[in-house]
Amino acid sequence: MAADNSTINVENYAPFRNLSDAGKALLRDGLVSRHCASATPLLGKGQRVSGAYFVLEGRLRVYALAPNGTEATLYCIEPGETCVFALNSLFNDLLYPAWVQAVAETSIALIPGAVFHQLFAAEPVIRDLTVRTLSTLVFRLMAELEEVHSYKLNQRLANLLLVHASAAGELRMTQQQMAGHLGTSREVVARLMRELVAAGYVETGRGSTQLRDSAGLAGLIAAP
Repeated sequence: MAADNSTINVENYAPFRNLSDAGKALLRDGLVSRHCASATPLLGKGQRVSGAYFVLEGRLRVYALAPNGTEATLYCIEPGETCVFALNSLFNDLLYPAWVQAVAETSIALIPGAVFHQLFAAEPVIRDLTVRTLSTLVFRLMAELEEVHSYKLNQRLANLLLVHASAAGELRMTQQQMAGHLGTSREVVARLMRELVAAGYVETGRGSTQLRDSAGLAGLIAAP
C-alpha cells in the first residue's frame, strides 16, 4: 500500500487520542498517512503488509476474488477501526490473504510494523483495540455467513440497501459495486433492482439508489 505524508493530526482520532505522551511521541515519529479516492485499490492478495492500517475517515472494503473475476465483500473497515487480516499478517509474518479498496474518500493512518509492536506492548488502548477488532470481525463474518446460507439473493440485496443507505435513504453505489458486495453479476443485480423498483421499494438513478419503502424492504428480508 503506497502512502504519503500529510498534515492530518491523528492524535485527534480514536484510539490515538487516548495514548500516553510517550505513545503519542512514538506515533508521531513513525506514522504515515494517506488520502485515497473512492475505488482506489490499496492491497492485493499475496502482498506483504508493512504495518497496521487504521481508517480515520471514510471506509475500506476487504473482499475475495474468484477465478472468474467475481468479487465478494468479506467485511468493511469503518472509521476508528483497523484491519484484522493486516494485523494477523503483521504478527505472523504472512502475506495478505485478500484484496482491499477504498469505498469512499478515505483517510488512512499507517503505523509501521516495528512501531505498532512497540505500541502494542506498551499501550493498553492499542491492545484493547486489537482484541475488539478481532471480536468484531468474528461477528461480522458470522453474520455474513448466516446471510449467505439463509437469505435468497433478493433478500441479501434488500439488506445491503438498508444497511448501507444514508439517513436520508440514499445509497451511492453502482450496480456493479452492489454485485461485488454480493458475489454475483451486475446483470443479476440489475434484474433484482428492476423488481424492487416495480414494487415501489426504491428509485434508481445514475450511481445511486433512493429508498422509498424501507418497511417494504425489511418485510422482504423477513419473508420465509
